[in-house]
Amino acid sequence: MNTNPAPRPPFSRLVGDPGRAQTAALVIIAFAVVLFLLVQARFLLISLATAIIIFSLMSDAITAIGRMRFGPLHIPTWLASVVALVLVAGLLLTLSAVILSQINTVLLTTLSYADQSQRAIAELFGFMGEDVESAVLATMRSVDIPAYLRTIAGQAGSLLAATVLVILFVGFLFVERLWFPLKLEALAGDVEKAARAQKIIGTIIHRVNRYLLVKTAVSAVTGLMVWGVAVLAGLDLAVALGVLTFLLNYIPNVGSIVATILVALVAYVQLGELGPSLAIFAGVGLIQFLNGNIIDPMLMGRALRLSSFGIIISLAFWSAVWGVPGMFLSVPIMVGIMIICAEIPSLRPIAILLSRDGLRESDTDAQG
Repeated sequence: MNTNPAPRPPFSRLVGDPGRAQTAALVIIAFAVVLFLLVQARFLLISLATAIIIFSLMSDAITAIGRMRFGPLHIPTWLASVVALVLVAGLLLTLSAVILSQINTVLLTTLSYADQSQRAIAELFGFMGEDVESAVLATMRSVDIPAYLRTIAGQAGSLLAATVLVILFVGFLFVERLWFPLKLEALAGDVEKAARAQKIIGTIIHRVNRYLLVKTAVSAVTGLMVWGVAVLAGLDLAVALGVLTFLLNYIPNVGSIVATILVALVAYVQLGELGPSLAIFAGVGLIQFLNGNIIDPMLMGRALRLSSFGIIISLAFWSAVWGVPGMFLSVPIMVGIMIICAEIPSLRPIAILLSRDGLRESDTDAQG
């Protein structure tokens, strides 16, 4: 006769073990607290995350400049950092000014085309009958477009404040860069552990930089091509559509689709004809497909091997926590999490799930 008790299911083991139950409760509480802080301090944290990414982009360049020699002379690290900070500040302020000017152009154009756009959208439902078209038109006219535009304008006004905050963060990071290796060694308490931590940080910086540089180049080319299509079609918002396409292409998977639909919608509202609008939609869609599915992966190479499903989950999570800025930051954050988890044996299964085809032994090494 078997006197051994029947094995309990996992939930029963968890309930029967007070230590495990307490650990699980603490993990849930900690996650809730972190999520609360992420939401409440999102303006500050988004600016800090953006500053860290910009700093990582400039860090390799500053190191390379510091190694340059002109005979017996060389460029001091502090001078390279000051020059880099000035360039970053000028670039960010210029980009913010361009975005704000294009937002202003879009808002003014939207007001002038408000009635025409409502009629154009209602006409899309004309095949369902005049009653349906009239109902859609009435629904569209009930929307307070000026109120929405004022809300967008108010949110766009915070862009300049965020830009200034990012510049300040980047400046402080450049100062801390001089002492970071010593601090890391003192924090780790061991030279070997500090070297390993610095190697992980270097791997994250390298792979995020590779992703951002390739994505910027491909997005810029895509934006220029969409601008060219809009100019050929005679659209009033050609420049705004090009800038919008450039920015939206940083959002993985979803951004290119949204940009293509917006271009087609603007074309339909302005031209008022379905045939030319569909032709523009097909042309822009072809541009997005070629650049996003052929050129982008070819240039990216093995620098970014993330699971497509993981990217969607990361995109959904960070967009829920931080809104639109979270969409832009989702992939760099996911890259950092995957590399850190790959270096910690207990968290390596998470890294395997986040990777596209499972991690290999060489995946934890710095990518060349």
